[in-house]
Amino acid sequence: MGKRLIIQRRGRGTPTYRSSSHRFRGKVAYRSYDALEKEGSLKGIVTDIIHDPGRSAPVAVVKFANGEEKLVLAPESIAIDDEIECGVSAPIEPGNTLPLSEIPEGTPVFNIENNPGDGGKFVRSSGTYAALITHDADKSMIELPSGELKAFNPRSRATIGVVAGGGRKDKPYLKAGNRYHALKAKGKKMMTVRGVAMNAVDHPHGGGNRQHPGRPTTISRHAPAGRKVGSIAAKRTGKRR
Repeated sequence: MGKRLIIQRRGRGTPTYRSSSHRFRGKVAYRSYDALEKEGSLKGIVTDIIHDPGRSAPVAVVKFANGEEKLVLAPESIAIDDEIECGVSAPIEPGNTLPLSEIPEGTPVFNIENNPGDGGKFVRSSGTYAALITHDADKSMIELPSGELKAFNPRSRATIGVVAGGGRKDKPYLKAGNRYHALKAKGKKMMTVRGVAMNAVDHPHGGGNRQHPGRPTTISRHAPAGRKVGSIAAKRTGKRR
C-alpha cells in the first residue's frame, strides 16, 4: 500500500499543517458600531505599534477615551502617541475611521467593511489602498487594488490612508529558510514537489525510468482519496482551440 498523499495529510489538520494561531496578537478589527460613532465620534491614542506573525501589516494598539482598547491596522505615517478618531464627525485625516458616505470622492481608504459593523474585510494587506470613486444614494463605488469596481453599503466604515508596511515585497528573502519561516507562520508550505518526481509509493504519478504519469491524468470524482490527483472529473483536457 502506498503512502498517504500530502492533500490527505493536510485535510487531516495535524499541527504540521495548521497555522500557529496561538502566536497571533488577537483580532484586528474596528470597535463595535455603536451610537458613539453613529452620532458623533470617539478619540483614541496609539499606545504601541506591534508585529503580528499572522499578517503582513503592522498593528497599532489604540486606547479609546471610553477606556476600550483595540487592535487596528496601522496606516502609513502613524506613530506612538498619535491621536485617531472614529465616527461620522471625525475629520478627513489619515488613520481616522468614518462611514463611506462621509468620505470625499477620490480619497484613498483601506480596511473596508463588507457589511456595516463587521470590523473590516477588504484591503488589509501591507502597502495597499482602495480609491473611493463615486457616491450614490444606496451605494458607494470603490476601486479595489486589483482594479475591480465594487459597490459597498454607504454606512460601511473605512479608514483613510494607506496600510503601513509598503515595500515589503521589495526586500529579498536572501535565504530559503527565511521564506520557509515566513510562510510557516501562516500555515503555508513553501515548496510543492511534482507527483512525477516522486517514487511510486508516494504518488499515483510517481516511479518509472523517466518523469511521466504513466496513466491518464483524468480521474473520477468518485475515486478514493489516495487516487484523486490530476484532472478531477474533467469535462475536457488539452489546449482549447
